[in-house]
Amino acid sequence: MTEVILVNEKDEPVGTMEKLQAHQEGRLHRAFSVFIINKNKQLLLQQRASHKYHSAGLWSNACCSHPTPNESIQEAAIRRVKEELGICVTNLTNIFSFEYKASLENNLTEHELDHVLIAHYDGEPAINKEEVSDWKYFSLAEIKNMLHLQPEQFTVWFKLIMPRLEQHFSL
Repeated sequence: MTEVILVNEKDEPVGTMEKLQAHQEGRLHRAFSVFIINKNKQLLLQQRASHKYHSAGLWSNACCSHPTPNESIQEAAIRRVKEELGICVTNLTNIFSFEYKASLENNLTEHELDHVLIAHYDGEPAINKEEVSDWKYFSLAEIKNMLHLQPEQFTVWFKLIMPRLEQHFSL
């Protein structure tokens, strides 16, 4: 059973809750989204595994998850990138955080205070098929075009982050 850290709007911990329950009740919890950029200024995107309980099969940033209680955002991000993509990143930079609330399928609600991090990596990931069904590096222009033509193919948080990512980081 995976627990998430419940937080208030100032990102101060107020308790913990089982992850699925937090999504069922729409409780605000701490999360992170890692964006990996290669030397060609392309973003590594992953397609979520088809058996995920929400946003299955959708394209998203390199890694998104939640820190466990008593784990920092950095520690959790390093751990999850390794678990999902087989990549060891230690050069993570936190560029911004934001709160969002969105309805998902299966009567779930994603209500997160999401910390957005950037890492640089060149090479191919060794994906964990339990977490990721596919991956690819895309240019910013390709991503913008795909978001315009097929927004339903992307996770809700990815669509919220991309406009802000452009403002905060020169790809």
